[in-house]
Amino acid sequence: MRSATRKRPEAPVGDDHDLLPLLIKWNNPDYGAIIRKRLENLERVRSHPEELPALKAYYKANIADFINDWGWTYDPRNAEIGLPTMIPFVLFPRQREWIAWVLDRWQNRERGLTEKSRDVGVSWLSMALGCSICLFHQGVAIGVGSRKTEYVDKIGTHKPLLPKGRFFLSRLPEEFRGNWVEWRDSPFMRITIPDTGSMIAGEGGDDLGRGDRTAIYFVDEYAHFERPALTEASLSMTTNCRIDMSSVRGMNNPFAEKRWSGKVDVFIFDWRDDPRKDEEWYKKQCAELDPVVVAQEIDRDYQASVAGVVIPAAWARACIDAKKRLGIAPSGMVGVSLDVADEGADKNAAAITQGTTVVRVLEWSGKGGDIYQTAERAFELCDEHGADFFKYDADGLGAGVRGDARQINAARAAADKPQIKVIGFRGSEAVHNPDGVVDGTIGREGDKGRLNKDYYLNRKAQGWWEIRRRARNTYRWVVEGIACAPDDILDISSADPDHMKLVAELSQATYTTNQTGKITINKKPDGSKSPNRADAVMIQFAPNDAGPLRISQKIIADVQRAGLLAARRRR
Repeated sequence: MRSATRKRPEAPVGDDHDLLPLLIKWNNPDYGAIIRKRLENLERVRSHPEELPALKAYYKANIADFINDWGWTYDPRNAEIGLPTMIPFVLFPRQREWIAWVLDRWQNRERGLTEKSRDVGVSWLSMALGCSICLFHQGVAIGVGSRKTEYVDKIGTHKPLLPKGRFFLSRLPEEFRGNWVEWRDSPFMRITIPDTGSMIAGEGGDDLGRGDRTAIYFVDEYAHFERPALTEASLSMTTNCRIDMSSVRGMNNPFAEKRWSGKVDVFIFDWRDDPRKDEEWYKKQCAELDPVVVAQEIDRDYQASVAGVVIPAAWARACIDAKKRLGIAPSGMVGVSLDVADEGADKNAAAITQGTTVVRVLEWSGKGGDIYQTAERAFELCDEHGADFFKYDADGLGAGVRGDARQINAARAAADKPQIKVIGFRGSEAVHNPDGVVDGTIGREGDKGRLNKDYYLNRKAQGWWEIRRRARNTYRWVVEGIACAPDDILDISSADPDHMKLVAELSQATYTTNQTGKITINKKPDGSKSPNRADAVMIQFAPNDAGPLRISQKIIADVQRAGLLAARRRR
């Protein structure tokens, strides 16, 4: 993600799009061509030294371009496939997005959390970013820490964090090195840039953050810390921009608690975001590694070892672009569903669907607004996407949508605009079709199967079980080749930038059975935040026998006379 603050100088370096034709084969890139291009650019830099200040000013505002143009990284596994182990650090799109995200957190003095799959290069990326910030900014202090000192700095290996930074700096052209000399400016647990006075300091173990204050503090593999409570205390006043980075290790740790708290901005780095990896790579990992390792470290499944998950993560992931993979054309009417925020830090969420495809999920804060504004947003989404109805959560604060929707529809009628059907969903009410037979229970509970009223505690449990049924069908078809009716699956479009957040939320809810044997749902196990996106999707697909709201002619006449809609908007 490139800043528009400064334009890249015409000389001495050309735009990085010149390299794109060389990079389309990520599994077999032409490193020779990339290196030749860099040598040409370096010759131009040295032939036009008067342009160097302008170029550095550009790179200060566009650090991703600096890393992409001049950075190097190291991968010893390349030797076994005949590739060089020292390779140009060519960024793929998601890495650029991560750099922009970290810089936004820093500039806004915010904390952030990176949830990552194994081996997507975040440790190298964090050190390249930290070194680049220090090269172009005066007097910056950056902290890096891990659970053990040897994971931060150690001689003779590139596995720890700081050796990655030294490697990155040592391979830069001397024009961009900030007068850094490795033997002089890189003592144990420290990297200093003489020209700017900026530095990176490393720490390990329980006392992370006990040293100097920092502009940014990167905490590596935080889910795997042995005594995280001590780390939380020591880092509490160290920085305004703490970036926790980790693969997943279940729910019982501060990393997972933060991830699901809704109080910190989350960046998801999935293995599918790495263009070097494909389905064949994933199948190989599944064949060679323990299933729990695959689930946690590659699939980022917090519930890998948790019993009673409603929708296993593997089922939810199978729904991503399921129709595209199965060759099914999109079909069905467009609908909108609305999960209304509860009190406090909770957020509103909406799902836009076409048939069985989740096209888009949105989440926004209701702070400072009211239910009427939330209802208006739902109407706007219907107009924007061509939906003639929306469903909404009619429990709790959402109950107010009913009356506000009547007023909005009445105003639309008075303005000769089409009506939007509004359908309430109450998760607390009795099940839909109480005497219907639950799918999959025939033969287990007798020839007749179990009835809905005997199987589910309420409509919420029935709704979540419907999403489970669809996700299970999708998994069986996509992964196991067991086909079903196309209208009985769940398809999640990857074109939605938040689709991975939805996939994670779908796998959050757990279930138990109460004393009478009925399914009950816990949407927030271990104190995690409410899965608003997943709730909105559940509302859309849940069985519902409620009819649309009716608008009386009296209300329409009242709106015409009093201009209630205009008055509401003025407020």
